Amino acid sequence: MSYRSHGAGSSQAARARSGRHRRRERTVHRLAHNEPVNDLALLLTPEGRALLDEVRDTDPADELAVATRLRRAHPAALVSAALGQARLRQRAAAKFGAGDAGLMFFTPNGVEQSTRASVAAYRARRLRELGVTSVADLCCGIGGDAVAFARAGIRVLAVDRDPVTAAVARANADALGLAGLVEVREADVTEVDTAGYDAVFVDPARRGGRGRIFDPEAYSPPLSWAVGAASTARWAALKVAPGIPHEAVPAGAEAEWISDGGDVKEAVLWFGTEPGAVRATLLPGPRTLLGRGLPDPPVRPVGRYLYEPDGAVIRAHLVAEVADPLDGGLLDATIAYVTSDELRPTPYATAYEITDRLPFNVKKLRALLREREVGVLTVKKRGSAVEPEELRRKVLPKQHGPNAATVFLTRVAGAPTMLLGHRTG
Repeated sequence: MSYRSHGAGSSQAARARSGRHRRRERTVHRLAHNEPVNDLALLLTPEGRALLDEVRDTDPADELAVATRLRRAHPAALVSAALGQARLRQRAAAKFGAGDAGLMFFTPNGVEQSTRASVAAYRARRLRELGVTSVADLCCGIGGDAVAFARAGIRVLAVDRDPVTAAVARANADALGLAGLVEVREADVTEVDTAGYDAVFVDPARRGGRGRIFDPEAYSPPLSWAVGAASTARWAALKVAPGIPHEAVPAGAEAEWISDGGDVKEAVLWFGTEPGAVRATLLPGPRTLLGRGLPDPPVRPVGRYLYEPDGAVIRAHLVAEVADPLDGGLLDATIAYVTSDELRPTPYATAYEITDRLPFNVKKLRALLREREVGVLTVKKRGSAVEPEELRRKVLPKQHGPNAATVFLTRVAGAPTMLLGHRTG
């Protein structure tokens, strides 16, 4: 009798432990894979907001312990949502700044796909300078661009068909004190009447189940639809992938490639500005290089200096506009490295002084780095199949001294070549 009773108790205890274990595993999985509970209504309650403040600086490594403690006083769904949101806010700080990110609400896709705040602010300023006072923001996502438009003093209709995303965009406008300028509407953008708005902005989805989408007609909505929507307003801006083929740019559009801190972020097709114009814009700044239709630079021997054009310049096919004032040429007809005997300042390329040129040979490079007492090596490549990290491990297995150097793996007049040098300035 006592044996059966003891067995039943042990079985119940085991089931309880097993249940706790399964719940703990689900918590770990959800937090580790950034799958917060999308219950925005819970987070917007006084209890939810207080909990968000409490978990703001939680280290991801401590999430399980924090979750276990907080569930003693709060509903499990709310704790999971708050910790998930805290993780997303930490990730979003790189795009939105810690101040805004700490107030805003995010979804995993929203963090990944939203526009960097500096880029959105630049684009909003351009629209405002054109005279735009109202814009229809189609496919608004979590509202990053809508926030930038509103801060520029532009009235915004922000539209997204996903109910959770639209609710997040609405919460963000409210959290940043911009609700008076931003109307968020949950709707299919193809069914929205944009009449009466000065401008249209379209940010189509460029990711699918298999990752990035490269065909503009496979965007959601397709580029052709976005171009049609652009025709309904005096001005329009269509955000597209920076890898868009130049032949896919509509004839009546201005094409602008934008980088921030040296990283290419996006391309924008503008309507109502300068049809056919091509430009590269570098942030911060902004500094804008306008295409002049120059022919390709000549191929010439390696000079004393190598210039690496900014990625936006390369994407915009404006390397010739960089090379011309430098009196420079190309190392190879197919590679966007400019070489010159002169060191001249340019905001559109980074200059390096070249000290050595040698054919691709790992042993010779290793010996040269030892001779030059190199301890830090940066490997850059263009036109080479060699992986930079693999080469770095082979040629610099240990530090040889206090000096830093950069090696370029490239082609010179078609021949695989290594150029060793250092950044100027």
